[in-house]
Amino acid sequence: MVDGESVVKVAVICFCWWCAVVDHRLEVVKVESLVSARELLLGLGCDPRGVEIMVPKAVLVMVRCREVVLQDAVMVKQDMLSVGGEVAIPRYTYDRMMDTADILVFGTVAQLEELVEKLRRHYPRIRGLAEELSAVVAGFR
Repeated sequence: MVDGESVVKVAVICFCWWCAVVDHRLEVVKVESLVSARELLLGLGCDPRGVEIMVPKAVLVMVRCREVVLQDAVMVKQDMLSVGGEVAIPRYTYDRMMDTADILVFGTVAQLEELVEKLRRHYPRIRGLAEELSAVVAGFR
């Protein structure tokens, strides 16, 4: 049996036999706002309806949250992971659940919007954090 990696290599080798080598002139594009993401996508000739779906997925946002109760940080991390984002928490979190610390929440605008909706379902302290995050995300719209 051939493992997945070997299959991919074989497929790439076979594909290369069918085509000429082309220099695609790859370029890393830095997108810092939804406006610039929209302009870039429309400039490529994408369907405007598709652009509105893709734009919130095009911008990575990192938000530092200060003095979060670590018990809450764990819940925020779980909710953010469930929507495909990430939350950096201190390594000592599980030993000091009632302490506070800074955390870093990061994901696309779309993921942060989903996170806000999930956090609004929790108890008041986390709902407060949800409203603060919502204000940050609204700044990208």
